Amino acid sequence: MNTFYFLTLNGLTMAALLFIMASGLTLAFGLMRVVNLAHGAFYLLGGYVGVQVIRDTGSLTLGLLAGGAIALLVGLLMERFLLQRVRGLDLSEALLTIAVGLIIADALLVIYGGQPVSLPLPRELRAPVDLGVMMYPYFRVLIMIFAVLLGIVLWLVMTYTRLGAAIRAGVDDRETAMSQGINVPLLFGGVFAVASFLAGVAGVVGTSYMSLTQGLDVRVLMLSLVVIIIGGMGSLKGAAVGALITGMVSSFATGYLPQFALFFLFLPMTLILVFRPQGLFGRAA
Repeated sequence: MNTFYFLTLNGLTMAALLFIMASGLTLAFGLMRVVNLAHGAFYLLGGYVGVQVIRDTGSLTLGLLAGGAIALLVGLLMERFLLQRVRGLDLSEALLTIAVGLIIADALLVIYGGQPVSLPLPRELRAPVDLGVMMYPYFRVLIMIFAVLLGIVLWLVMTYTRLGAAIRAGVDDRETAMSQGINVPLLFGGVFAVASFLAGVAGVVGTSYMSLTQGLDVRVLMLSLVVIIIGGMGSLKGAAVGALITGMVSSFATGYLPQFALFFLFLPMTLILVFRPQGLFGRAA
């Protein structure tokens, strides 16, 4: 039972990280119809910069803000000066974001080297906390709480604010939204910046769970895409459900059948694509 509880908590932690990553990515896709294939590189960039700031200052808060800010800045520059020039050209957009991701990953390799990097947490955050069924690292519990709070905040914004209404209108029908006076290009930049910021923050907090290594950007991007394919492009609820499914499947498959971990990881996505291609909560085209 201890193994079961441990794998369950690890799956929830992974689900929390994936939701932080995928929530912004799926909203950006829903609004912009652009799958940012540099999203994993933003995760890596935010992680390296955030850990460096934490080591230099000893402040976890500054590290989180720095990691999110650098990813936000790079994402905003990419959207404004690169993506806008190829808007509507699907292949060009995909190749452009892949190229930016490769450039960022290689630059980080040159600057930080190829050694794994872990988050230097203070002792009080590394200490285990009693959850009733077992002891579990306190910081991982905080990651899960943060993901839940983020989901609530995003849901409130999307449901009860004019900004959320504008974003939902842009996701449902961009042309009609623009005809109603909504500045969709400005929303493009804003949502893309928020998505990049969340990727950078996820890179910092995720370093306590998965050490930063070269190639991690590809793995994180792959998992994020699995999440939004399962949940449905542009759906916040779908991102939450997809993250939960992916995190739990990944944890239990790795724990019990590691040789088939990739098979079980992609199995739910494959079934969704066969029987409901728009995803669990996505809308049919």
